[in-house]
Amino acid sequence: MKKVILGMAIASSASLLAAPTQKLIVKLKPGVAPKSVSFFSQKSVTDVKDLNVSFGKFFTVKTEGLSDKALEALSQDPAIEYVEKSQTYTVNPIVDSNKETIQDARFSDQWGFKNTGRNSGGWFNRGKAGEDINAEGVWKLTRGRKEVKIAVIDTGVDYTHSDLAANMWVNEAEKNGVEGVDDDGNGYVDDVYGYDFANDDGDPMDGHGHGTHCAGNIGALHNRSGIRGVMNNVKMVSIKFLSDSGRGETEHAIKSVDYAIKVGVNLMSNSWGGGAFSQALKDSIQAAHDAGIVFVAAAGNSRADNDARPTYPANYEVENVITVGAHDGSGKRSSFSNYGKKTVHIFAPGSGIMSTVPGDRYQKMSGTSMACPIAAGAIGLLMAENPNLTPLEIRERVIATAVDNGELGRFTPVGRMDAARLLKNERN
Repeated sequence: MKKVILGMAIASSASLLAAPTQKLIVKLKPGVAPKSVSFFSQKSVTDVKDLNVSFGKFFTVKTEGLSDKALEALSQDPAIEYVEKSQTYTVNPIVDSNKETIQDARFSDQWGFKNTGRNSGGWFNRGKAGEDINAEGVWKLTRGRKEVKIAVIDTGVDYTHSDLAANMWVNEAEKNGVEGVDDDGNGYVDDVYGYDFANDDGDPMDGHGHGTHCAGNIGALHNRSGIRGVMNNVKMVSIKFLSDSGRGETEHAIKSVDYAIKVGVNLMSNSWGGGAFSQALKDSIQAAHDAGIVFVAAAGNSRADNDARPTYPANYEVENVITVGAHDGSGKRSSFSNYGKKTVHIFAPGSGIMSTVPGDRYQKMSGTSMACPIAAGAIGLLMAENPNLTPLEIRERVIATAVDNGELGRFTPVGRMDAARLLKNERN
């Protein structure tokens, strides 16, 4: 009876087809064959695509338009677990960024790693020495290990950048295989450095700049030129789901997470957000958790309290999610940063951050987008020395070892990240 009612609702009621063309995410119940789903053959459906992810039967469905009432009726189909509208995600806005790119960046430009007070302020507001992640302290303990694999899920990464190339993950089977052939049989052709889901090809080169900046914060080489990442030894996987304009869709987000799971990353760095709650995206993050993978997310740049007004993916209640706000060179919350005593777990440097951009150049950017990969790099160092910690144990340790500097405690459980305290498990 439900199928009959659904068919009538979709096929015969003009009012239910008044909505514009849209894309849906449909998850089928276990054991259901796609051919048996009556909705997929409706006249209103113009395209059905299997997402081929490992954590359920997900499909994208393009329709000529269904009303909310028809969409609600569709969710009652016994073959369908849930249906939701596809959403658009963007890079977390780059706030107060210096658009000038340079070639001669130095470690002394990176106040977030070593804050002297002079290198972290402006003309009228000096920074405060020591309000950083204590990079030199943690580097006495470790600079990472190549066994740690971090996915940069973003606009792609310039994997040819001289400060990044040696720390990029390389799919040797594809690199040494035949061009145009899926040499490793993972379903993706020529994915040498990762994959581009925005354009559905094997070249995740960054045409925007945001993803390369994030990657530099995590893993720029510790050499005598350019800047340094939190980790000198790491393998970064470039996963591009945000286009060169900085926008991406739900289907590409969940396929990016699935790809990262399949290539065996330890951690995912996510400096993006937007849209409302998505069960499909949450399911993908849960699948990452089940695989033992940490999901680090930027808190957002709308000056909002995430406890009161959720933002995603930062607010998903999954135990592997670690959400990062941004602080400035004086140790105060960056004016743009979101916050939340319950939902933003840690703060990290995020104002005026120097890092890599495409073309062997460097640039300062600001945002929780920058704080996220800095925190991800510190967590990567922890994972290098403690590979058996669970995602929840890592999150609890991140919070417990944070520094209460008297400025950030009202915005987050404790305060800002100190990577050396994190490694040594120095708790408050």
